[in-house]
Amino acid sequence: MRFLFTSLITLLGGTVAIAHNEVPDSIAARELDEIVVQAPRVIRKADMDVFYPSQTAVEYSKNGMQMLRNLMIPTLNVDDFSGTVKSSGQSVQLRINGRVATTEQVQSLLPETIKRVEWIDNPGLRYNGANAVVNFIVTNPDAGGAFMLSGDQALNCAWAPWYASLKFNDGKSQWGLSMNYKLTNKIGCTREYYETFIYPDGQSLTRKETPVGGYMDENRGNFQLDYSYINPDTTVVWVALSGFKQWAIASLFDGVMSLNNGFSDIRLRDYNGVKGFTPSFSAYLEQHFSHNQVIAVDFNASLYNGRTLHDYTEKVKDSGDDITNVNTSIRDCNQAYGIEADYIKKWSGSRLTAGASYRANRNKSTHENFSGEVFHQRQDRFYLFGEYFRRMNNVTVTAGIGAQYTSFRFMETDDGRDSWGLRPQLSLTYSRTQRSQFKLNFATWQSAPSLAETNIVPQQIDGFQWRIGNPDLKTSSSYRLTLSYNYNIPRLTGSMGVMAFTSPDAIAPYIEWRGDKLVTSYENSAGLQNIAFFISPQIDVIPDWFFVNGTLQYRAERMRGTGYKHYNHCWSGDVTAMLRHWNFALLVQYRKDQVSLWGESLTWGETFSVLQLNYNYKQCAIGAGVFCPFTKYDKGSRSISRYNINESRTRTDICPMPFIEISYNIQWGRQKRGASKLVNADAEVDRSTAKGR
Repeated sequence: MRFLFTSLITLLGGTVAIAHNEVPDSIAARELDEIVVQAPRVIRKADMDVFYPSQTAVEYSKNGMQMLRNLMIPTLNVDDFSGTVKSSGQSVQLRINGRVATTEQVQSLLPETIKRVEWIDNPGLRYNGANAVVNFIVTNPDAGGAFMLSGDQALNCAWAPWYASLKFNDGKSQWGLSMNYKLTNKIGCTREYYETFIYPDGQSLTRKETPVGGYMDENRGNFQLDYSYINPDTTVVWVALSGFKQWAIASLFDGVMSLNNGFSDIRLRDYNGVKGFTPSFSAYLEQHFSHNQVIAVDFNASLYNGRTLHDYTEKVKDSGDDITNVNTSIRDCNQAYGIEADYIKKWSGSRLTAGASYRANRNKSTHENFSGEVFHQRQDRFYLFGEYFRRMNNVTVTAGIGAQYTSFRFMETDDGRDSWGLRPQLSLTYSRTQRSQFKLNFATWQSAPSLAETNIVPQQIDGFQWRIGNPDLKTSSSYRLTLSYNYNIPRLTGSMGVMAFTSPDAIAPYIEWRGDKLVTSYENSAGLQNIAFFISPQIDVIPDWFFVNGTLQYRAERMRGTGYKHYNHCWSGDVTAMLRHWNFALLVQYRKDQVSLWGESLTWGETFSVLQLNYNYKQCAIGAGVFCPFTKYDKGSRSISRYNINESRTRTDICPMPFIEISYNIQWGRQKRGASKLVNADAEVDRSTAKGR
């Protein structure tokens, strides 16, 4: 259900431009002298595919997310309604001029300023383990200032996101202010749930929950104030102060529960909520030197103050007497700091990149329902890498190695772990003809345990189940090998391939009985392995009018841990059809996410459809659509443990959901582009979770 409340609906807006002469890029693009494979809509390079928006794509796009969708990049699924971008079921990292960006920041881009989009499906070591990367290269708009205001409204529920941004320029400097607010109030939804407990002696107990009602809230907002200074080909400075406020992000499920031992008519109430505030500060410096050398430094810091809540009650329906009453309240005060420095040297046909980064997390959790017990955790990560790119005739090679040191400690006990891990990476590209390309990519990365996975304070979930973290967890390693074939023929572009993945010591949950309590804890498992086959065509049915693209994937996987070995296989995919003419654009979309195995649980993502019609008129744009007009929304999970078998499905009362959208923007003067960033320091704060059913 989270899809519906994580981002803005598509922002639509027209453009008023007083000055209409294009301004050259402030910072000239530097590219290697290499052989490229060119098609009408894409240039395939060794380390990326470069898409240049057509005039039609620009005319039918009113923000960056729409532009990305209209490019119809094979394997890429863009859902600007929910604000998600995925490739073969995996998340995609978004960047603007090399700087990591959010979907809200991408939505605020003016399509006229997007000169090209770089699609990187085999990211190198400098991208620090990203599955795939989309990088928007944005140049100078025609104005010295810009203002955008967008609003959207669902017609059958209290759901309304708003966005506004303002920019001013003075010489080589630019000031920007952006704000957005998301109203999601008491959106009706229900949960279908059943489970069976199997005791060690073989006896069992089955519970079934019949939904009565429920809702979801997500009221949140954020602001960003930023300043940039650009001295072309010499110096770039970017500084930003931002804040993210969660007023209430919550879910409530009411139901009536019955047990197979004769008890029935038990009134159940399950509430989960999060609220808090996260201020952040970012600073970036990029300095160019002679002989194609660049040094870039990025710093980020953030602080989270908030609370996570879980209330679970079971009552006798007639008398109202308590059977189970669980209350969990955790207050977090967590800090994160990150700094990264990279050195880049380019020659004709080759490139050297070397860098170092440091990230620190300082977490403090106060368990208010356990007499104010305090839990401290500190994590430190230091990462070094070097990577070399070389072109040799029709073959290009990118090889590198990274070394990562990870440490996490608990102040109360002084327990913890320290580890070193090597991260070799290799990419080979072979261009057989002007219309085909083979790619082989091998990547590795490490994952440290999270705050929730190591927290030793017991958390009660319901009358049977508890969760307790494991402080003895070790950093896990992952390995991925991908072989793909890209093709370009008239009116058909696409990709197909196979991907193999293994994590021999993956951190995963496991379940065991401890007395009369069924406890979920965490372990370094015996490993997860999977293999996936995919094909992603994009067809120009009627050039510049009618397009169809999609992805079909088959995935098989196995996971082993304490007392279990599970298998899973599934089909997943998506399809998007777009018809555009006479300033109208009709979009039809369907998506079915993959079923993923992790520990002893199967989790399936969203299944949904979208029907949408937009019309562009001068500086305004209006649109209307329906969410889930053809299908029911479905998302859920299933436990397949030998001790606990359950299934949970989330349904919503508002589908089909009709919506309208309208936007307006204006530009004036000569506006600068946003500052480019080549590196990005990670400073994401960790948070506690109050476990629910």
